[in-house]
Parts: sequence; C-alpha cells; structure tokens
Amino acid sequence: MIIYPTLELHNGKCVSLTRGRLDEPVLWHIDPVQTARDFASAGAEWMHVTDIDALAGTGDNNELVEEIIRAAGIPVQFGGGFRSTEAVNRWIDKGVGRVAIGTMAAHDPDAVKALAKQHPDQIVLALDIFQGQLMTSGWREPSAIAPEAFLAEFASTPLAGVIITDIDSDIEDSDGSLGVITGLAAQTRHQVIARGTVREADDVARLKYVPNIAGTLIGRALMSKDVDLAEALALARPQPEPVAEFR
Repeated sequence: MIIYPTLELHNGKCVSLTRGRLDEPVLWHIDPVQTARDFASAGAEWMHVTDIDALAGTGDNNELVEEIIRAAGIPVQFGGGFRSTEAVNRWIDKGVGRVAIGTMAAHDPDAVKALAKQHPDQIVLALDIFQGQLMTSGWREPSAIAPEAFLAEFASTPLAGVIITDIDSDIEDSDGSLGVITGLAAQTRHQVIARGTVREADDVARLKYVPNIAGTLIGRALMSKDVDLAEALALARPQPEPVAEFR
C-alpha cells in the first residue's frame, strides 16, 4: 500500500479542512517546500498536493506548487480545481506525476476519458462524498450523479486510480469513513486511494488489509504529529508470508 503524505495549500500556507469547509481551515506553521523534502527523506515514494484556492476558484498557489515539484525529489500527485484539458496538460508538462480530477469528470466525462488515454497512469479520479451524495466544485455542490454511477462511468477508462473521500465523516470518524470507502472500493476494478481515514498508526495497519485499497492520503495526522511518517511507511510495506519448512 502506498502512503501519500499530503499538503493542502491555502494562500501559500499549509492547512487542513474539517468536513470540507473551505471557510474554516486549520493553519499549520510549517514551510511547505521543506516539508515536501522531509516527506522524501522519510522514505515516501509519492506525495499529494491539493490547491485549496484553485479548488474554490478564488486564486491559486501555482508558483508554490511548481517549487514543491522541483524540491520534493519524489513524484507529486496534484489536485485542485481542474476545469479544462489545457490545464491538465499544462501541469503534466510542468512535471506533475499525476493529476486528480473530480468536478471536470462529473461535468465532462468524455474529456477526462480522453485525457486518461493520452496520459496513461497519470489521471486519477477524485470521488468526494457528503451524506451519500457526490460533491463537486470544491465540495460545495451536490451532483445528481450517484457515487456508484460515477464510478461505473469510468469502469473501462485507464485511470491511475480513484481517490475516495467521505467528507461527512472526515478524520473525526475514521471508522464511518472507512465503511463508505470500503463499500465503493468493492464496486470498481481501479485501485482505490482512501482519504480521511488515518488519524493514528493503527489505521494504516487496518487499511492495508482492505480489499482493493492500494493507498491512503495522510495530511492532518502528519501535521499534528499524531502519525509519524516513517512508522506509517513501515506499516504499509508488504510483510513476507510465513513459509513452511520442508525436511
């Protein structure tokens, strides 16, 4: 299972959101670029960055994201308000390892399918759920599309994976969130990346054995030091199965 240490950027700062509320970010007093370097030094193979301002349509952190891509030393999975094919292509040209797309996938699924074919293993579907509904536009607008139908729409698309977030449960109720994500993970052949389910190291150990969950994003728990990244990475690694001795 892959651990994606996560940075959420708002006005050039690292923040965390509670239940997707863009107006109440928790501010972390850390240097985003140095933190990205620290993720790599701890042994992370990937990291995830979300641009909250781009997601909300109120601005962007483009220069900071580009600096993080250059400094991280590991591939960056990037999400935040992608609304056009041109924007996706531009960020891939700038060196982003993967692009996470949610709203655009709901509004123009054919464009996202074409992007996935154009960029194999670089397009990730972002599925955000609030009280059973698919949410778009920075987690603010409910969609008429059921989450299950949204997944089914991309069943044959060559995606790199699907990030599933249960906004309602968020990190305060990781058991409830895991239940929602587990149910959806069983309905797709794509590898699922869980978000909002890890608040302590034991949660990583549990996720590791959930069928079809291939990774998890960890943000707030790392920022608050409730989870040590090196420990989480060690827990996520596959363990050798015992082998019977033959005499």
